[in-house]
Amino acid sequence: MARPTLVVLVLAAISLTFVPRSPARAVVVAAGPPPVRVAQAPKPKPKPRPRSSGHLIAYVRSDVALRARPGGRVVEHLSTQTSFGSPQALSVVRSRRGRWLAVSTPELGNGHLAWVDARAGGLRYARTRLEVDVDLSQRLATLRTGSRVLRHFAVGVGRPGSPTPTGRFSVTDKLSGPAYSAYYGCCILALSATQPNLPAGWSGGNRIAIHGGPTGGAVTAGCIHAGDADLRELMRLVPLGTPVLIRA
Repeated sequence: MARPTLVVLVLAAISLTFVPRSPARAVVVAAGPPPVRVAQAPKPKPKPRPRSSGHLIAYVRSDVALRARPGGRVVEHLSTQTSFGSPQALSVVRSRRGRWLAVSTPELGNGHLAWVDARAGGLRYARTRLEVDVDLSQRLATLRTGSRVLRHFAVGVGRPGSPTPTGRFSVTDKLSGPAYSAYYGCCILALSATQPNLPAGWSGGNRIAIHGGPTGGAVTAGCIHAGDADLRELMRLVPLGTPVLIRA
């Protein structure tokens, strides 16, 4: 048995073909199958970060309770309309566990967020990519959608003693200026901000708004002045609930 084994090994080593006498039973003896290449699994591609779909706005369809904190005491109730008669639209600043929504509202004053229960009903939702950024030191406002600037415009800001408050607010109402006074120009965009430092003898209320008036200086009682062309563009583009960032 040693010799036939030796012959087969030699034949295999030099890759010869052995053909028996009967052609019909020819057998090819090869050097063996080629090495099998194991394909490596491709490395998984990193998942792209989800793009923000914009700022969440909650529209009030029936009375909604405002709470001081998630699950906390009720501090106020909101109806479907603002004090100026506009649809009640709340800018959602953040959420907790998908149920509790922190919203910007004038009822609690500057720097305080109210919490609403999304599971309690009474709300419908929309989104906007628009926002307004007001730089008080530059006396400049910017309307943008996402990272794209749509418009820059000069503004007037609060004078010493009655500065424009800073923080994150939202547009609560879009109103006709002449319906209130020619002083307000063409248009009024009321904000969720309030003025805690009213001038002596002031009787015009404590709500901050973007409205007509002189621009480029510290000339107001806290409101933000803009030109009529810029105000009309804001009135046309921004929905109620659009966030407004005011920074020093």
